Amino acid sequence: MFPKLIAASVAALLLTSAAFAENFEVKLLNKGAEGAMVFEPAFVKAAVGDTITFIPTDKGHNVEAIKGMLPEGVAEFKGKIGEDFVLTLATEGLYGVKCTPHFTMGMVALIQAGAPVNQEAVAAIVLKGKAKTRFEPLMAQIVQ
Repeated sequence: MFPKLIAASVAALLLTSAAFAENFEVKLLNKGAEGAMVFEPAFVKAAVGDTITFIPTDKGHNVEAIKGMLPEGVAEFKGKIGEDFVLTLATEGLYGVKCTPHFTMGMVALIQAGAPVNQEAVAAIVLKGKAKTRFEPLMAQIVQ
């Protein structure tokens, strides 16, 4: 009976933590508060276990991981053009993302799940042009 009680308690804890997970919506826009070709919001502070739903409200957008800007062990990802993409934050750290067709126009975002354990690695990635200009203020929003 005791092992069943432990198993039931563990199952209840797992279900409870899933029930408290939050979902954040990030819109992919042709024009937003920060100008043309933006994620809104472009910075999200979340917890491990939360999800981010990327919604291309205008045609021609997707979401893709920026190479080298993911926590260790997280697989790179790339959503389809014009389709919602849900990212589950299973690992603590920073997640740099871009819209593939509009990356050179500075369409970037930064997601923080828990502590920024990979901040040095993300900061070491060199972005150019408008992507760099838009990404720098996002890095300044990281919460230690």
